[in-house]
Amino acid sequence: MAHVVKPTGIEHMLGEEDLIVSKTDRKGRITYANDVFIRMARYSYDELLGAPHSLIRHPEMPRCVFKLLWDTLEARREIFAYVVNLAKDGSHYWVLAHVTPTLDDQGNIIGYHSNRRRPERAPIERLKPIYKTLCAEEACHANAKDGLRASFDLMVGVIKQQGVEYDEFVLSL
Repeated sequence: MAHVVKPTGIEHMLGEEDLIVSKTDRKGRITYANDVFIRMARYSYDELLGAPHSLIRHPEMPRCVFKLLWDTLEARREIFAYVVNLAKDGSHYWVLAHVTPTLDDQGNIIGYHSNRRRPERAPIERLKPIYKTLCAEEACHANAKDGLRASFDLMVGVIKQQGVEYDEFVLSL
């Protein structure tokens, strides 16, 4: 049985110059993790290598944001997203992620590359209630698929209310 990590509410922050780098294969399994990733996630390199990147998914991170991320990457486009990650010890850390698909010589996606930096605090504080609302929407449905669909629609609606596309919304926070 897999070890379930419970959030402690303790937050760790990336340093101003810290850069988390990871690479995954097409299925999202970690193929590379730099030392900053290892330090922040509090897993060993051996624990991370081959593990699904979702290993560090925090339960307060809306699944609909990851749907948008995967849809964007499948369209061979980069994406920026604010993400709260869950470390092995239950602590968490926020990042501004920049994720890109890795293409082979024929233009086929063969994996993904992610750089994550320390975000400014103000966008995080603006996103927390939005993420809470999205997670609540996901949880109030009879099944995960319906919850994901409903929260995704809600997220799209929030962004449309701002009169911008997703990228502009994220960068305007």
